[in-house]
Amino acid sequence: MKSTKKKLSAEQSQSLLSVLATRFEKNKNRHKGLEWAKVQARLEAHPEKLWSIDEMEITGGEPDVVGFDKKTGEFIFYDCSAETPKGRRSICYDHEALEARKEHKPANSAVEMAADMGITLLTEEQYRELQQLGNFDTKTSSWIATPPAIRKLNGALFMDRRYDHVFLYHNGAESYYAARGFRGALRV
Repeated sequence: MKSTKKKLSAEQSQSLLSVLATRFEKNKNRHKGLEWAKVQARLEAHPEKLWSIDEMEITGGEPDVVGFDKKTGEFIFYDCSAETPKGRRSICYDHEALEARKEHKPANSAVEMAADMGITLLTEEQYRELQQLGNFDTKTSSWIATPPAIRKLNGALFMDRRYDHVFLYHNGAESYYAARGFRGALRV
């Protein structure tokens, strides 16, 4: 059940932190030189961000730390599930695209879902960074943040990995497919 208060209970927080700590330890290649204790302290100091990470987890994103911004002191989380998160598939790009569909409307859009979760869609650069950490989206694809000039012409961008290469594609923003969702990013 979705909470409207955007804050986890103490029990939910501890459970999520345990999952994140285990994932952090199992995937050290994603965050070389970072310490879990510092990540956890930052998360505990920002409960609204922990709520967003829980939303990423609930929808199948398997969020993990992928970097640290020395200028801001923020840890960077991306969805690291092998395929685009299951709870975020079969959606069009944004609300405008959703409203443009006359029939067979999907339940939601990538941009709206991300905003509701308190995260952002990965950019092309972020998606390529993620792909340096493993092989993601070999059977699915993910909407990415689309430049305004492309969106103005009713287009949207998505990416995936096929044939051991990362590809960037375009589609009508109102399109949706069972195997296309989106990956998110969050700075804490």
